[in-house]
Amino acid sequence: MSRTLRLLLTAPIILALAACGKQPAKAPASAAPAESAATAKLESVDQRASYGIGHNLGSKLGQDKVLQLDKEALKAGLNDGLAQTASRVSEADLDAAFNALQERAMAAATAAAEKQLAEGNAYLEKNKARPGVTVTASGLQYEVIKSGTGAKPTPTNTVKVHYHGTLTDGTVFDSSVERNEPIEFAVTGVIPGWVEALQLMSVGDKWKLTIPANLAYGPRSTGKIPGNSVLLFEVELLEVK
Repeated sequence: MSRTLRLLLTAPIILALAACGKQPAKAPASAAPAESAATAKLESVDQRASYGIGHNLGSKLGQDKVLQLDKEALKAGLNDGLAQTASRVSEADLDAAFNALQERAMAAATAAAEKQLAEGNAYLEKNKARPGVTVTASGLQYEVIKSGTGAKPTPTNTVKVHYHGTLTDGTVFDSSVERNEPIEFAVTGVIPGWVEALQLMSVGDKWKLTIPANLAYGPRSTGKIPGNSVLLFEVELLEVK
């Protein structure tokens, strides 16, 4: 079996094992256990751990929007693997299937990124017309919430800031404010939109930044941030070190 195929086959199991120590995701209140699950014994350590692996694996696969999961085929593969019997599907056919899934995933990601870029550009066009919004030569947009009179950072400085980051739909993807814990980092150690904005700010300033995708993470997805996302931040510069 090829290394790529082994990774594709084992990655969900690794994820499931890693998540076993966490509280399993709760099913909807209306959902009832499948008949086989209802009769399963979940008393011993091995039984509960086995259930946890299965539940977490199922949760991960259930969230996959690329794979049209066939439950019976999944059960057959799991049963054959546990029984240590030979695969009913040849390695060549498995490779072809996984390659097709990879192409499908790439096509879906490309389409989603293009849609996100168009929506982001429309948001930027509308936002820059709002009163109080300044647009820099790079395309960074900012508005002053509160003015300070302290020092301005340089590229060699470290800064201490409070921030609250959201997508244009309001989804919070990161927030030192919610954690109630300001963060310190090098001025040049962040995304380009931040690097530019920080050097324009003074200690005591609080600004709202609207950062185009090309000054943020570009077309790649990062955590809760889809590719080509416009990012919104409220940033308060607390200290320059």
